[in-house]
Amino acid sequence: MLALDRLVGSDEYQVHHLHTVIDAELKRVGLHGVPEVLIEKQADALGFPLHKLYLHKDDSHATYEKLISGYIDQLKADGVELIMYGDIFLEDLKAFRDTKLAGAGMQGVYPLWKESSHDLINEFLSKGYKTRVCAADKKHFRASQVGKEISQDWLRQVPEQVDVCGENGEFHSFVYDGPLFSAPVVHQLGEVVEKTYTFNVKNEDGSVSEHKSSFYFASLY
Repeated sequence: MLALDRLVGSDEYQVHHLHTVIDAELKRVGLHGVPEVLIEKQADALGFPLHKLYLHKDDSHATYEKLISGYIDQLKADGVELIMYGDIFLEDLKAFRDTKLAGAGMQGVYPLWKESSHDLINEFLSKGYKTRVCAADKKHFRASQVGKEISQDWLRQVPEQVDVCGENGEFHSFVYDGPLFSAPVVHQLGEVVEKTYTFNVKNEDGSVSEHKSSFYFASLY
């Protein structure tokens, strides 16, 4: 959201639309767990059209790449030249995005790139944005910390090894109010649930090992 705030505040760019990837079966945003309907309300409050990309549950990473590539190609055909991302320091993710964009003759815009995460979250809060923690890694957080609004008090409880912007995927949040919003996104907070995911990791020797990861999710509606 801070990246969008900066983009809107500049005279260099015109925002064409927002986009997000939705789980086709669950009708929620991936690891965030935020319902599609709240994302629609968020875009409405921000005053921008929303383009939704639907990803089916059993789709492989290759299918995800194909989905994104098709979307980028369509943007190019529509005359869009740039896509903005809120990445801060993940080099591999930025490289993935830039490679996809270059293939279509487009470029990425990264308003927050290489800035201090602490400075960014402080700027975000000082501008008056409000965001609720919707998902968090059980390795780093207690269930009681999920569903809360991010504040300086909440940040003081974040473990030292966790990026305060959640850049490594340690936690995710749903922004529901702030300077760019015409009105707050009305929503309700339900129970916090725990979900465990199993995934494979390729080791340096070429072998594959199975790993598990548990996340807490706040039920928002």
